[in-house]
Formats: sequence, C-alpha cells, structure tokens
Amino acid sequence: MTSPNELRLLPWAGLEDQPCYLSTDDRDGHMSRLADNVEAVQLGMAAELLEQASETLGDEDAGLEDLRPLAKELTGALRDVLRVATSRGHLLAASEPHRS
Repeated sequence: MTSPNELRLLPWAGLEDQPCYLSTDDRDGHMSRLADNVEAVQLGMAAELLEQASETLGDEDAGLEDLRPLAKELTGALRDVLRVATSRGHLLAASEPHRS
C-alpha cells in the first residue's frame, strides 16, 4: 500500500473543492491512467486558452465583454495547471531515493 506521503493528488476536486487523492502502488492502473488522461486534457486546454488570450489581448477592439469571460476561463485553467504541477511535484519527490 502507498505511504501517506506518496498519495497522488488527482486533477479534479471533490466536494466543496476539497483535493482528491489516489492511494495505489499501480501507476498503470485504471485510476492512474484516468488521472493522466485528465491532466493531459487540462494542459492541452490551458495551452489553447493561452493562445486565445494572446489573440484577444492583442485585439485593440476587445472590450470588457471579451475580457471578463476570458479572465474567468484563465483562472480555472491556472487552477487546473497548478494542481497538475503540484501533483507531479509530489510524485517526483516520492520517487526520489531517500537521503540519510
């Protein structure tokens, strides 16, 4: 069984936006693969949104009606990307050999 410091932070939140964790020794298991796929989708969507944001911000005719929804979407994407980065950082730390 996975030790508490090796729990994987999943790329989605639970009730009341609480973090969800996976405890498994099988990095190729169904839930691990599902989490990997969700992370890939989130990162891809963030990249597309960043491109859209660059275009919108470069448009001199863009107004508040364009920028407010964009800011909301960027906030959500940043939250997802931060969760992915945190999860991957924890996975890297857990896979490093322990130093004495």
